[in-house]
Amino acid sequence: MTTEEVKQARHRPQPTLTIRSEEPPRRQQQQSQGTLAHSDSTTGERDRRFDQFKTLGGRLERQLSSIRGGSQHPAAAVADDDDEANRDSEAETDDDSGEVPTADRYFAALEGPELETLRATEVPVLPSDETWPFLLRFPISAFGMCMGVSSQAMLWKTLEQEPSTAFLGVSPSVNDVLWCVSAALMALVSFIYLLKAVFYFEAVRREFHHPIRVNFFFAPWIACLFLAKGLPEPVTTLHHAVWYQLMAPILILDLKMYGQWMSGGEWRLSRVASPTSHLAVVGNFVGALLGARMGLREPALFFFAVGSVHYVVLFVTLYQRLPTNVPLPRDLHPVFFLFVATPSVASVAWARISGEFGLGARLAYYVSLFLYASLVARVSFFFRGVRFSLAWWAYTFPVTSAAIATAVYASAMTSALTQALSVGLSAVASVTVAGVLATTVYRAFVRRDLFPNDVSIAIRRRPKAKFGNILKRIRTSSADLKDLVVSRHGGGSASETSSVSEPPTPMVYGRGRAEP
Repeated sequence: MTTEEVKQARHRPQPTLTIRSEEPPRRQQQQSQGTLAHSDSTTGERDRRFDQFKTLGGRLERQLSSIRGGSQHPAAAVADDDDEANRDSEAETDDDSGEVPTADRYFAALEGPELETLRATEVPVLPSDETWPFLLRFPISAFGMCMGVSSQAMLWKTLEQEPSTAFLGVSPSVNDVLWCVSAALMALVSFIYLLKAVFYFEAVRREFHHPIRVNFFFAPWIACLFLAKGLPEPVTTLHHAVWYQLMAPILILDLKMYGQWMSGGEWRLSRVASPTSHLAVVGNFVGALLGARMGLREPALFFFAVGSVHYVVLFVTLYQRLPTNVPLPRDLHPVFFLFVATPSVASVAWARISGEFGLGARLAYYVSLFLYASLVARVSFFFRGVRFSLAWWAYTFPVTSAAIATAVYASAMTSALTQALSVGLSAVASVTVAGVLATTVYRAFVRRDLFPNDVSIAIRRRPKAKFGNILKRIRTSSADLKDLVVSRHGGGSASETSSVSEPPTPMVYGRGRAEP
């Protein structure tokens, strides 16, 4: 090598040696995962907070999304695994998977006579600071609208056919229009709730096990019975199989409800009874009325007997209002009118079964008329300061039933007074249904506040302390504590580090002495 080459080598810059680690530090990896997860949530990732209420639809959606995103970034996959682990650990704090809350849990988590309000000490399983999906907010009590409108078709058909109201000259087209409107409403509400059962079956299960909401599962079948009774064609032309198909679900629900009322426990009647419990009884009388008109006298008599026995027990339970029962809030005062519905329908049903408006039918009608008058007399209690909600539909079906019973009674006891009473109650029922329906349409499509978040189904199952989970948390907390102590004494000697990280000698408790 020449002298010039040596000089150039001396002035040449020396390369610096950099050590690159194969794996990024754990802290950087966690930060990258958190950033990626946050970016996924801000770029339109599907909200998974409602997955616990989803069924086939939610599972299929998750499977399709996982197939489409099969080639995702490894860090995103790790973040998804962490989210799944967190959800699994949260699920372990509740009761066994797939079980709905018990009746005791509903009473412990909710308050109010209708169990519609979450207690201040409870935390809902769904977010309370935003609006839920529409199907989760659509309650089973929406079938009360179908009962109110379909009973109107039944009323106007009665006004058309009864001799006491023949002077009104009611056209059959009125019944045809009302029947078509009620059938369309029934189809719409049934379709929406069927979608809820398909995509959010867990919410439907919780409503069915709700001590108060379970009564509304009679409402769809009662509305169908009203549609069959108010059919523009004569009722006698219906096939008997239609009646049996409509009464089979009511019989199954009767066996469930009445068996729980009799067996006691958390479902005893003195505990779960509310004015909406009349829906569990009135279906028997509506079915008996339709069956008698179709010529099915014995089956109609069977359901009338079952409904009569349980109505007496329910009426006494609700009338005395046990000291443990809290009074209804003002917004739920309309459900008191359900007291009028059952005896009104029972009077007409017995008149059709016996063939005349005899002594039994008159007794039931007089009871309904007195209850009607006693409720209307307290105007300030039932009408003033009551905010609109779906509970207002409890006005419609009872007053319509009372108007129908009055029209039938006026045919048996014809006089100017009975005819005037029939026309007056029919007018009140029609105006009530029209007003409530118009207000419902306004609140649903203009103000869009008809269906708020249904917090009554968003309660947590009772936490269950499992011994294995407790030990797991103790080990995790101990490991975190040791890591913290080691990190704080990292600058010490190896002996100090080993002495800190070495776990203490366990003590053995027993009859003998502890081994060193």
